[in-house]
Amino acid sequence: MNDLGPLGKMLIVMGFFLVALGGVLLLATKIPHLGLGRLPGDIYIKRGNFTFYFPIVTCIVLSIVLTLLLNLFFRR
Repeated sequence: MNDLGPLGKMLIVMGFFLVALGGVLLLATKIPHLGLGRLPGDIYIKRGNFTFYFPIVTCIVLSIVLTLLLNLFFRR
């Protein structure tokens, strides 16, 4: 039979990550969002009853911040 130890550890780590993410999402409503989602460069088109919104600059900023944070925490 295969050794399932690494799979079990991975599932536990993913579970802790999901719990932490859930906590962050619960607390996110109490923390000011600092203008994220309304940055200059985000695409917002409103014509009649049609609205299109694509936060491209917000996505880029979040990607850079998360990349830096993850590189700091998971550097070998």
